[in-house]
Amino acid sequence: MSQSQPQRVAITGASGLIGSALSAFLSARGDEVVHLVRREARTGSEVGWDPVSRTLDPSDLSGLTAVVHLAGAGVGDHRWTSAYKQEILASRVNGTATIATALAYLGEPIALVSGSAIGAYGDRGEETLTEDSEAGHGFLAEVVRDWEAATAPAKDAGLRVVHARTGLVLTPDGGAMGPILPLARFGLAGRLGTGRQYWSWITLHDEVRALAYLIDQELVGPVNLVSTQPLRQGEVMKALGAQLGRPTVLPAPALALKVALGQFAGDILSSQKVLPSVLTASGFVFDHDTIESAMRWLVSQM
Repeated sequence: MSQSQPQRVAITGASGLIGSALSAFLSARGDEVVHLVRREARTGSEVGWDPVSRTLDPSDLSGLTAVVHLAGAGVGDHRWTSAYKQEILASRVNGTATIATALAYLGEPIALVSGSAIGAYGDRGEETLTEDSEAGHGFLAEVVRDWEAATAPAKDAGLRVVHARTGLVLTPDGGAMGPILPLARFGLAGRLGTGRQYWSWITLHDEVRALAYLIDQELVGPVNLVSTQPLRQGEVMKALGAQLGRPTVLPAPALALKVALGQFAGDILSSQKVLPSVLTASGFVFDHDTIESAMRWLVSQM
């Protein structure tokens, strides 16, 4: 992964889990990073915007190589009330449409790497899924459909648009593993539900490397950001327990999850066996492509 000269990259959601790690990675390799912030800009490395009112001055994006759009309400941050489900959808569609419209108006050859999710495929059981697979059903699949469609202004203007369909990001700092790790250290992180559902995972380390790769390369359309080894959820927990030297025999029953998480439990328990076909075909090489190496890295970051 390399580029001939430093690039100028804007990031939305730069204070989030993935955005902050990406910002640090790009800065470390010599790129100039601009943060889009939902307040008045305070430094030369910030641009103010308001995704709710779809306000962004296109001229503020002039001279960029790419925009990496990661902002959006957290899917697992709250119980899925009707109001919060609307916030999940609106935060993604409004923000994406604002960025895409501004880029289209500006007319400069700036790439848009737009956040997305493997939720696009829905609950698919044992089926092996790639970027060529049909869209699935359910709330998250519908969110991803509208989310990706909101990039249309940029795509119609002839700009390079990539949909970074991210899977389960392994990191001790949050995401799905955030609440699981403390339990795992006490031997209390067993299977969720049956444990046979497929989890398509990627370490935060490789997630950031893959996003940088999407900036650098000429890929377009959906790209799955997952490792080449989707595993059953029970196997993921077993590998974590082995790395920690703790048992993973106590399950979290599906009913208890639904009481604790509401509708979101259905997506935690869903099965998505996703492969990163576009990434691997283009030459991307994962640093953590086995669950053992991923868990070694995860535990080393705790």
